[in-house]
Amino acid sequence: MALALSATLHTSFPDAVERTRKALSDQGFGVLTEIDMQATLKAKLGEDMENYVILGACNPPLAHRAVTVDRQIGLLLPCNVVVRADPDDPERVVVDAMNPQMMVQVADQPGLAEVADDATAALRAAIDALKADATKN
Repeated sequence: MALALSATLHTSFPDAVERTRKALSDQGFGVLTEIDMQATLKAKLGEDMENYVILGACNPPLAHRAVTVDRQIGLLLPCNVVVRADPDDPERVVVDAMNPQMMVQVADQPGLAEVADDATAALRAAIDALKADATKN
């Protein structure tokens, strides 16, 4: 099973982050958290790295369904979406969304399969929208 649903964009990093936020919003996800790994690692460790942002995306109806099945599933929420510059190609930005099917594998609760299927469909639609936009540019 793939860890992520992914799209590759040929755009600037700020544009990729903005487009990712919009694609997630169009599928009912809000961004609850944003972690700038580049800035954090520089500030805390003095280490340099390429642009790398983790967006904590949440679709409230899906999250509610998931925690109704298993209260501990909150450990796997929100759905992380990483927007990262490709260190080998400065013209390329990769967007990786956590594959919600991992939730089913980890929790092994029968009721989570349907929620994971719905979350996968929504995240796949967001990733597919980014891919479609990428082909237009």
